Amino acid sequence: MPVLARRIRLLRALRAARPPLVAALCVVNVLNALIPAATAVATAVLVSRISGHAPSGLLAATVGPLLLLAAVMVAGHAAEAGTVPLEFLAKARIDGAHRAALARLASFGPTVDRLERPRVQQLVRIARADPQNWTERTPGDGALGQVRWFAGLIGAVASCAVLARYAWWLVPALLVPAALNRFLGNRVHERFVVAWRAGIPEGMHSAAWADALVSTGEGKDIRLFGLEEWSVAKIGRHLRGLLGPAWELASRIWPADLRRFLLIVVPLAAVYAAVADGTAHGHATVAVETAVLASGWSLFQAFGLSEDARNMAAALEGLNAFDEVAAELRPDRPAPSQEADTAAEPEPAARAPLVRFEDVCFTYPGTTRRVIDHLDLEIRPNELLAIVGLNGAGKSTLIKLLSGLYEPDSGRVTADGVDLRRLGARRWRRHISVVFQDFVRYHLSVAQNVALGRGDVPFDRGALEAAARDAGLAEVLDRLPDGWDTPLSRARTGGVDLSGGQWQQVVLARALYAVRTGAGLLVLDEPTAHLDVRTEFEVFDRLSARREQAGVVLISHRLSTVRQADRIVLLEHGRITESGTHDELVAAEGTYAEMFAIQAERFQRGYDDVTDDATGDTTADTIDDTTGDATNDLTEQETAHG
Repeated sequence: MPVLARRIRLLRALRAARPPLVAALCVVNVLNALIPAATAVATAVLVSRISGHAPSGLLAATVGPLLLLAAVMVAGHAAEAGTVPLEFLAKARIDGAHRAALARLASFGPTVDRLERPRVQQLVRIARADPQNWTERTPGDGALGQVRWFAGLIGAVASCAVLARYAWWLVPALLVPAALNRFLGNRVHERFVVAWRAGIPEGMHSAAWADALVSTGEGKDIRLFGLEEWSVAKIGRHLRGLLGPAWELASRIWPADLRRFLLIVVPLAAVYAAVADGTAHGHATVAVETAVLASGWSLFQAFGLSEDARNMAAALEGLNAFDEVAAELRPDRPAPSQEADTAAEPEPAARAPLVRFEDVCFTYPGTTRRVIDHLDLEIRPNELLAIVGLNGAGKSTLIKLLSGLYEPDSGRVTADGVDLRRLGARRWRRHISVVFQDFVRYHLSVAQNVALGRGDVPFDRGALEAAARDAGLAEVLDRLPDGWDTPLSRARTGGVDLSGGQWQQVVLARALYAVRTGAGLLVLDEPTAHLDVRTEFEVFDRLSARREQAGVVLISHRLSTVRQADRIVLLEHGRITESGTHDELVAAEGTYAEMFAIQAERFQRGYDDVTDDATGDTTADTIDDTTGDATNDLTEQETAHG
């Protein structure tokens, strides 16, 4: 990017700080830049008055110059004091606007496929403007550095004007070495940046192990397996990998530092000697000599090595990464909300729309295998549809296509006859509630965790209580210290953690809250994998009752529960290969019947497929699950139907 374009890019970032604040910043920075030249002039005036008056009238003669010098010093201190809060506020506004824009860019897109790309994730990390080492800077740092750079040029011009008052040749004699010193200093700094960044991967490994040592999750394994010393040794080894290149460079650059020192001292000494000799021979006054001496040094200060160059260069990296993220996430076609005829598309039914997959194909970016292969499927209103299949069959991908997180490569998904791409993701998602297998555990209160199921509608306490009953969460709430207001994180005051099964009930209640507040289709991806068998049957009984208000799509590996579904479809290699009721599929003696027989045999032997990734107790006691009696109940049912 050309230099002028880089300057303009940084100046545009200042718009977020708003004009009054930017104007105030420019004023204080220009004042700071002019203070050295003003101090030199005020000092010269004072020296002139002192040398030109007899002792008897000295006090009266120097009052004015003293007041002038005091005014310059006060102005300098005021400008310096005002710079800090103004820059803090401006930086907060610029960086806040930048991060908000990045958040909108990353989260407002209808699909997640582009966001999942490794390159996009790397660009987002750079564009986030959250510096993790001294070589990274925010857009606010760069924009303010640009302001200081322009102000510094004004200060340098003022210092050059004072020097030219004595002799024009002083300007190039000091300006050239000052600018050269700045250039060489920046080159050395760039070499340090390159050396440091070469070790950043090692630094990331070191930080990851350091976090693991104090983490409650990894901390259990580290203590149980005796990995303390081994982890500390790895941290040390990675830290040496991080710091080694910079240490090696620092040991080699002292000759360059010496040359830069001489580049400052030699021109200044020569100029000072020439001016002093000229003053001694009457070619200039002591006052002029004083002004020249002060301005000469201030010129080197104005062009001295500062962080502004680094701030501007590093901030541009973040801004350029933002532009690249925008290009990567930009849709290939206009968003549905921007299409002229989208508003004319009818909304799906308020309850339980008819959804169809019509010859849908989908392949993950960067791969060649079709996960969904010419799939045709109908999801009928007020139906409990179960989708089963082996791992990798494409069940979770199908759910992401249904929820609009991915778009088909070919074919289409419709709701009441309208293609979801034309309907628009936002409009469609008002009608659907999804529980993913890898659900999110928010460190919020129970009530907030559940109400997040429909964050775009006013909070409904009645719907919250009903969703808790439907999800089997009421008993868990009774055992929490503050009920609905209990934070679900040990890191929060009064907070607790739940077992995996209890978290699953919270997330199920989250989805059911959405149904209670308007969603017409409930999609559940392994919603009870962590529940004991008895709780699971109770939950599915309640879900069956809900299908009068919303269609239910259920993915589960437990075939003993999906048998309650109105219809079961088997997904194999991205296609529907079997469809029917439980009895029909068992009678067909196909893949479903074989899978069901295997699971029935396991239950008869006393196994239960429940998994619980409980992370601890709620208060003093674990809020645990009871599985024994329910397993016996299920064994009897499987025996009766097997």
